[in-house]
Amino acid sequence: MHEMTKKFLEDAFAGESMAHMKYMIFAEDAEQKGLTKLANLWKAIAYAEFVHAKNHFKALGKFGEVPANLQSSIDGETFEVNEMYPVYNNAAEFQGEKEAVRTTHYALEAEKIHAGMYTKALDLAKQGKDYDADKILICPICGYTVEGEAPDRCPICGAPKEKFAEFSV
Repeated sequence: MHEMTKKFLEDAFAGESMAHMKYMIFAEDAEQKGLTKLANLWKAIAYAEFVHAKNHFKALGKFGEVPANLQSSIDGETFEVNEMYPVYNNAAEFQGEKEAVRTTHYALEAEKIHAGMYTKALDLAKQGKDYDADKILICPICGYTVEGEAPDRCPICGAPKEKFAEFSV
């Protein structure tokens, strides 16, 4: 692929990904305020942005077989844990940005867990097996992630177990 085309597709992927997330955040807020049809509009268009991002991602050749996709996930989480969030957190502390310190700390701690979960999934995939957790719970405040049951209080931010979002099959 031509370098300029590659750069444009990478930028488009990033832009569509950010639009998707922004619209999902707006939809969640609208839903909480009882604006269900507006929330639905944002969710629908967020899905369209997801489709665009997915198409760009595939055109860039970044989508592979399950083990390669898991390794890519591990690499991304590991980069965030070892390089990105420590630097962002230190900069936020240095600049006295308390909210940024809090959010980067939350993300760093959750990403450590995610890297471990993806590593476990890769080991299972190499054996031809599916992931072995039927239920995964996420703290909606900090992103702490746990299999099985939520703790009484989130160990990162202290949120009560009733707040955790459940993802189960």
